[in-house]
Amino acid sequence: MTVGDLSSSPSSSRELHVLAVDDSFVDRKVIERLLRISACKVTTVESGTRALQYLGLDGDKGSSTLKDLKVNLIVTDYSMPGLTGYELLKKIKESSAFREVPVVIMSSENIQPRIQQCMTEGAEGFLLKPVKLADVKRLKELIMRSGEPEDETKHSCPKRILQDDTDSSTSTLSSSLDVSSLDDDTPSSKRMKLEPRAHD
Repeated sequence: MTVGDLSSSPSSSRELHVLAVDDSFVDRKVIERLLRISACKVTTVESGTRALQYLGLDGDKGSSTLKDLKVNLIVTDYSMPGLTGYELLKKIKESSAFREVPVVIMSSENIQPRIQQCMTEGAEGFLLKPVKLADVKRLKELIMRSGEPEDETKHSCPKRILQDDTDSSTSTLSSSLDVSSLDDDTPSSKRMKLEPRAHD
């Protein structure tokens, strides 16, 4: 198992522990660095199967001791060999131990039916690659708002979707989102934002 930061010492309760899943070594390193810059504890694995093993959801009864594992957020690539990000999402949401943990899907392809399918299955959001620091900061803010205090997790705020900014509504978000940290050469069509789900 390719796992990062398993030996980190416990820190403050406000530090998010993020499980990042991606079969691309480069993409894993990018998301890991962005999360660390955002003061998150990060564990990385290279496949959906490894993620299930880490979470103790691979059917191994001996892994049941991991049911108290503290993971605040799972970020997974959509297209992976073997178990896809969508299939991983479904298995997590079927788990009594981890169904309340927010799952964010990443993909280099902006396919709306795929995005909607993931959101319908319970994904907290969708990120279009390449992931930017501003995206990670917004993710952290969203999870911190919806997940604290811990006993109110089930009553968290409505789900959001991170999607392409194809209209001019970004001005309504500028006061609360750190859009200034996006690269200057990033096309507006690739800039990400948080939007309420249409049917919420």
